[in-house]
Amino acid sequence: MKITRNSTWLLFAQFVLATCLFAIGRAGLAAEPAEAAKCAAIPGDRERLECYDALAKRGKAKPADEPFQQLGVVAPPKPAPGAAPPTALSVRWELDPETKQGSWLIRPHQPVFILPVVRTDHSNDSPQTPTHPLPFDAPLQDNEAEFQLSLKVKAAENLFSLFGSRADLWFAYTQQSQWQVYNHQHSAPFRETNYMPEMFLLFPTRYDLLGLTGRFVSLGMVHQSNGRANPLSRSWNRVYTQLGFERGNFALLVRPWARIQDSADKDDNPDIMRYEGYGDVTAIYQWGKQEFSVTARDNGGNASSTDTWSFPIQGRLRGYVKITTGYGETLIDYNWRQNTIGAGILLADWL
Repeated sequence: MKITRNSTWLLFAQFVLATCLFAIGRAGLAAEPAEAAKCAAIPGDRERLECYDALAKRGKAKPADEPFQQLGVVAPPKPAPGAAPPTALSVRWELDPETKQGSWLIRPHQPVFILPVVRTDHSNDSPQTPTHPLPFDAPLQDNEAEFQLSLKVKAAENLFSLFGSRADLWFAYTQQSQWQVYNHQHSAPFRETNYMPEMFLLFPTRYDLLGLTGRFVSLGMVHQSNGRANPLSRSWNRVYTQLGFERGNFALLVRPWARIQDSADKDDNPDIMRYEGYGDVTAIYQWGKQEFSVTARDNGGNASSTDTWSFPIQGRLRGYVKITTGYGETLIDYNWRQNTIGAGILLADWL
C-alpha cells in the first residue's frame, strides 16, 4: 500500500471530522443570538422577561456531554446522588443498568494512540512463511511511526439470557499501521497495516473468584488480515471467549481462542498458532491518573508481551509509552522475534 493513497485517506478523514466539529460549534453559537432576537421583539415587559428566563434555563439545562452525544461518542455516566460510582470496567463495557448508553453510539474498544517514533532492535527486512517465501529483501529503517484506531458500537441490547444475564451484541473494528515515515530513500511507505473487524455477544456477570469479581463473559469472532497480495498476504480467523475480572483499580481480561482453519491452498500462514498461541491475558492497573497494562501470550516458549504506560500531560492530552517483546508485534511479523519501544500520545486507553 502506497503512502499517497493512505495519506489522502487520512487527510480526507481529518477534513470530515474538522468540518463536523466546526458545523456543530457554529450551530450552537448561532442559535442563542437568534432566540435572543425573538425575545427582544416581544413588546410586553412581562412576556419579554419570561422569554429571556426560558432561554437562560434552556442554556443551563444543556448537559455538559451534549457535544459527545452529537458526535455519537458516549461521555462517562454520572452516578446518582449517594450511589457508589461505577467501576471503569462497567463504564467501558456498560455492564450495569446505570452505565447502559443504548445502541449505535461509538465507543472506544482497544487503545487508540499515535506513536511518532517506534524503534525496533531487529527489523524484518524479508518476511517469510512456509507457503510464501519472499524472493527479495525490503530494506527497512529501525525507526518508524505507529498508530492504532479501535472503535466499537452496540447493535442491540438484552437479546437473550445466558450466564444469568441478557446479551448485548457488539461490532468492533481495530486498525493498526506501521509507517516507515523516516525512510525517504524508499518513499516512506506504510510497512504494514492490520485490519481487524469483529463481532461478539457480551453477558454481564457478577461472581467471586480468587479475590476478583467476574464482571462479564463475551463470545466472539474476529478476522485479522493485512490486505496485501502474495507473497506478503497474511490473514486468519478466530472464535474466542473473553472473561473480564476486576478488583478496585485492577482489571484482568482472559481471552482463549481457536483458529478457524483455512484450506491448505489458501492458508497464508499455516504455522501462525505456533507463535500467536491459543489466547492472551491482559492485566490493567490504574494508579491515580496513570494506567499500566501488560498483555501476554505464550505457546511452548514462543512468548510475547506488550507493556504500556499512559499518563496525563495537559488537560485530556495523555502521553503513551508502548514496549513489545517476542513474536507477533504485527501480522507480517507473526513469526519474527524482536523488541520495540515507542512513545507518543494516547486518545483512549483500555479503561
